[in-house]
Amino acid sequence: MKRLLLLAALAAALPAFAAPFAYVPNEGSGTLSVIDTATDHVVAEIAVGKKPRGTVVSLDGRTAYVSDQPNNRLVVVDLDKRVVSGGIPLGESPEGVGISADGHWVAAAIEQSNDVVFVDTRTNQRAFVVQVKGKNPEHAEFSPDGKLVFVSAEEGGAVDIIDFAKRQEIAQVPVGARPRGIGFSPDSRRAYIGVEAANQVYVIDTATFKVIDHLKAGTRSNGITVSPDGREVYVSNGGDATVSVLDAATLQFVATIPVGQRPWNMALTPDGKKLYVACGRSGVVSVIDTERRVKIADVRVGKLPWGVALR
Repeated sequence: MKRLLLLAALAAALPAFAAPFAYVPNEGSGTLSVIDTATDHVVAEIAVGKKPRGTVVSLDGRTAYVSDQPNNRLVVVDLDKRVVSGGIPLGESPEGVGISADGHWVAAAIEQSNDVVFVDTRTNQRAFVVQVKGKNPEHAEFSPDGKLVFVSAEEGGAVDIIDFAKRQEIAQVPVGARPRGIGFSPDSRRAYIGVEAANQVYVIDTATFKVIDHLKAGTRSNGITVSPDGREVYVSNGGDATVSVLDAATLQFVATIPVGQRPWNMALTPDGKKLYVACGRSGVVSVIDTERRVKIADVRVGKLPWGVALR
């Protein structure tokens, strides 16, 4: 009896919802769709503002941080209750957000002021701001070791690099026109940049800030996601309605997978076996089996899905 009571108490202490879930900001409908990755069905829709875009999830899976572009804020979402629990002022027109590996920091790219706002998740307060040289920054991503933040600017032809400890930009690496998505190898030694207008992926050495290579990708290559083991890099091609698979060892593309229209930002399950791709014009999230390299589902979400966060 005591054992049963103990198990019941432990069960009551667990979060109301099990992980992993995929969270999809829909900028056209102002919602965050919640997909159960076990069934690939939408299990909830959360109203999160007028035009939600960048989204990250806390390490414990209980809180989401979503940039609400027209309201110039970072929306804080209680994922247990699936309701908005607060908001943090950012600046005019926030876009992509990134979260540090320890979960303590969220970086938000601010378009109009050309800077990155850093939020301390332990206090849910703005901590500091770093100005970048690039115009109209869209993504701000932490390296896995937490030392660097790479920033891509839509109106520039370069990637801005912030030294997190110094709280300042320390380098700018020229790439092709309109850099977008950013991904890192697990050891933080490489950064992969989707360059949309050039239809290329740039590979950058994060120690020297030199370009290792630049590769021809699909039309309007933008979103980047790296497998947990670092062996494969996934690139969404917005103009081709495909996702390309790059072998990180050979730097050769090894597969092309059809998905929905205007694929954008993506996320992998923790085991790397399923890739969730936001397809804006189709209003779906395409689900890819990464072992077979085939699309296995199109999950209907809200209008104009912008990306996916998964925890």
